[in-house]
Amino acid sequence: MTTEDEAREEFARLEPSSDFASSSDAFQRLWTPHRMAYITAGADANRGSSCPFCAAPGKSDEDGLIVHRGEHAFVLLNLFPYNSGHLLVCPYRHIGLYDEADPHETAEIAYLTQTAMRVLRRVSRCDGFNVGMNQGAVAGAGVEEHLHQHIVPRWTSDANFLPVIAKTKALPQLLGEVREAVADAWPDES
Repeated sequence: MTTEDEAREEFARLEPSSDFASSSDAFQRLWTPHRMAYITAGADANRGSSCPFCAAPGKSDEDGLIVHRGEHAFVLLNLFPYNSGHLLVCPYRHIGLYDEADPHETAEIAYLTQTAMRVLRRVSRCDGFNVGMNQGAVAGAGVEEHLHQHIVPRWTSDANFLPVIAKTKALPQLLGEVREAVADAWPDES
């Protein structure tokens, strides 16, 4: 049985939330059962298995969610985005911390981050960004063994009433659509 089949089987065994309490808790729910595989894998999901950032360059751009391949680093969509267009810049080399990057990797990570910001402004008309790196598990790194920089596009209206009042986050585009739009808008460097 595949992991996807197991997830479907587990999902089928879940009780409806309406049966949990005698009265409604006033939360609307946007069900995302595809995230269950990520959640149930736990904190040790990548230990003993291949690094997702080392594996991505060996896949097609579409399957790896890659929008651009550089000489020392590449840009891909975050599989679990905070917002539509949430990009990651990763060196090809498997290093965990920024101070382990050599000068060529550091320069290309910076250049690709700037380019990604320009592309996202053009493609998604975002108003700002959150840019940063979580170094180590204690700092919130989901994949602490492989350095990656987050570029999260932000809009004036992205923190509207939905997450504040309705406790729901809406991602208006599918990952494949976002990857295609960003990859198509990436400048030709040849």
